[in-house]
Amino acid sequence: MQFPITALLSPPESASWLEEHMHPGGLHCLYCGLPKSHARIFRHSQRGLPDYRCLSCQKVYNLYSGTVFAGSILSPGKAVLLLRGICKGESSLALAGELKLSRTTVHSYRKKIQQNAYELLDKTALADERTEIDEMFQNAGEKRGGAS
Repeated sequence: MQFPITALLSPPESASWLEEHMHPGGLHCLYCGLPKSHARIFRHSQRGLPDYRCLSCQKVYNLYSGTVFAGSILSPGKAVLLLRGICKGESSLALAGELKLSRTTVHSYRKKIQQNAYELLDKTALADERTEIDEMFQNAGEKRGGAS
């Protein structure tokens, strides 16, 4: 049985969480940089999010503009759960079933999110000459015909 968790998430709270984490400096126009307070709601999209029209440059933008979800029709709740599942290391197949998305769609978002995370890694060398680390291996799924 699949648990309908997306139906239990509050769209405004999910959108607020996404705005806080995807736009830490606040949502603003990608074209001229003015904050959301200098825009008006232009329309509501099918995913339930408002599209804003900048009062200065007249360009339209929304919560997903400039993110891996740009152009997506994912609801805020599904986007939050997708991010959560990817961060937890859940398989694309399991996430696809839970969120009612195709496995290839989930895999595509996973690749984009992982690429963004890799680009944000600190590239500076560690200060000490010798550093000890632990390795972590996360299996994405069970192997068929396991060892006996």
